[in-house]
Amino acid sequence: MVDAVRLLGGRYEVGELLGRGGMAEVHIGQDTRLHRTVAIKILRSDLARDPTFQARFRREAQSAAALNHPSIVAVYDTGEDTVTSPNGLVSHVPFIVMEYVEGHTVRDLLKDGSAVPIDEAVEIVSGVLVALEYSHHAGIVHRDIKPGNVMLTPAGAVKVMDFGIARAMAASAQTMTQTHAVVGTAQYLSPEQARGEVVDARSDLYSTGCLLFELLTGRPPFTGDSPVAVAYQHVTAAPPTPSSVAGDVPEALDRVTMKSLAKDRNQRYQTAAEFRADLEAAVRGTGVAAPPVAGAAAAAAAATGEATQVLHPVGGATRVIPPTPAGRAPEPAAEEPPKPKKRTGLIVFLLIVGLAAIGGIVALALSNNSPITPSTVEVPDLTGMDEAAARQALADVELQMSAQSEASDSVDEGDAVRWDPDDVAEPESVVTVWFSSGPENVTIPEVTGFTQERARQVLTDAGLTGEILTRTQDAAGFAADIALGTEPGVGNTVEPDANITLVLATGLVDVPNLVGSTESEATAQLNGLKVTTKIVYQPDDGPDAVVLAQDRSGKIPYDATVTLTVSEAPPTPTDTPTDTPTDAQTPAAP
Repeated sequence: MVDAVRLLGGRYEVGELLGRGGMAEVHIGQDTRLHRTVAIKILRSDLARDPTFQARFRREAQSAAALNHPSIVAVYDTGEDTVTSPNGLVSHVPFIVMEYVEGHTVRDLLKDGSAVPIDEAVEIVSGVLVALEYSHHAGIVHRDIKPGNVMLTPAGAVKVMDFGIARAMAASAQTMTQTHAVVGTAQYLSPEQARGEVVDARSDLYSTGCLLFELLTGRPPFTGDSPVAVAYQHVTAAPPTPSSVAGDVPEALDRVTMKSLAKDRNQRYQTAAEFRADLEAAVRGTGVAAPPVAGAAAAAAAATGEATQVLHPVGGATRVIPPTPAGRAPEPAAEEPPKPKKRTGLIVFLLIVGLAAIGGIVALALSNNSPITPSTVEVPDLTGMDEAAARQALADVELQMSAQSEASDSVDEGDAVRWDPDDVAEPESVVTVWFSSGPENVTIPEVTGFTQERARQVLTDAGLTGEILTRTQDAAGFAADIALGTEPGVGNTVEPDANITLVLATGLVDVPNLVGSTESEATAQLNGLKVTTKIVYQPDDGPDAVVLAQDRSGKIPYDATVTLTVSEAPPTPTDTPTDTPTDAQTPAAP
């Protein structure tokens, strides 16, 4: 049971359990420093001592943290939590702090076995392909695209998550097997993954094709009694067309789906952008580059277990035996000599290989003949181009450009980040190109009143990576080393690596010489400096309420007391009457 007040890294409060997978648990959490809701993924404690799972978990953090895209769930932080088991063993359990996404997974959408509307299916897959296009461009292969790893927000945005078995393409020489077990999800596994071969971006596109098939039909392209049986079908069996399962699927989407599910990765889409362009063209009805599906009906029948059985006698003749009706025994075929099982299997295998080769040649010929309709031109790849170069590249193919700016942590400032459309466009139409303005600027936070140490931490947490300089300044009411502000000031935006000056209080105030000022003038100035004032009155023949002296001036501690000696008029003398009579009033003696 997770403690409600469990704190990870001294910063993240762990809340209720959101979900549990084969490798980790995901909890809702609270970042106490930035006051935002996060999702915290924690490696299961029973796997924490397994180096294989620890490596996979850390690789997920590294892979996802390298990707900054709206269609990919962001990783904010990573760390390790120390856990002590009941028997006293201490283990270090890694955790990942991620963006908290409200919504549900595509798996939740498909759990009742119903297909989703075609437009919605295309929109979801298109969003996944946008994320993969960015991921592949960054050199990361996901390797586990499936409905459970695709999130849908209430606004309809698509977010891909869980890079737990992702690898950089530079390390793609490593195969998909670990300790003789295939890594991935069987129903969405590419043939090369199932065979334990090297994977690349096209393996992700096969898995995305499986996702598209399931969204269009409500079921994966292959099912079986065990993951091994399903993986075997990915390698050997031809998938049915979506329209053979769901009759409302148009022929264009059949073609796109079947191309993405080609056994030979060279016959699939080669990039996510190419896949997405064909997918959107299929919905628009503008024609797709994917070749027509040959033998769709036969493939669909084979997938349902009602296929016609084709036997190949040794002599070369072919005989078609229809499926046996229920309740009837098959008629004997006495005229056919018995054939060795092994030879029949070999012939069938060679036939399948031959048909696949012929189909590949036909598909290649068709795809080469019609990639672009005559009324459109191909939008060039603008990667690495600045505005002038991109404008010229588009002008060379009779396209115009509209330039926009966009912050990017991964693309050099001034270079093209993305463009729309990015596949084909009508001649003389406008292509919108977003150019990198560099890393997203950071807004300087409020630090006034913080200690220097705390102020530096706040600036760092805001994303400022440049040098934090300091200067001091006298300030009324502030102790030494307390932050008075920053230069540039709070609310300004700067580049992440910009240098910031932190202004600190000296703990002193500069008290002027107030002798000769009136009492009211002097006390007003001292109050403005937030200095405690003590008044001592002294009788004086001069003007009343004038400062005659003060005990200190110049630089003094901010919390010191200043004593002022103020003049006070002496009391006015009063005439005292006497009862003693004068000589003139003295009566004569008798």
